[in-house]
Amino acid sequence: MYFFLPLQARILGLNASYYLKAGGHFVISIKANCIDSTVPAEAVFESEVNKLKADQFKPFEQVTLEPFERDHACVVGGYRLPKKKKDTAA
Repeated sequence: MYFFLPLQARILGLNASYYLKAGGHFVISIKANCIDSTVPAEAVFESEVNKLKADQFKPFEQVTLEPFERDHACVVGGYRLPKKKKDTAA
């Protein structure tokens, strides 16, 4: 799914809460200029990733699509990942 609009992180969060099981994975493409063209693309990417984190997404990797697409980034990660158990073996 591609959402090039200001609410794309929210839409991903809503869809994930209804359709994606815990431990599932996501891929989102972010076009910074469609979200806010008045700030640098990096600031838009950071803001969108923070919105995802607030909705229980854990980004694994963020890659810009330069030089093929200007001001685009792709974020891959997991949703509602189980907490890692501490290894108590001595």
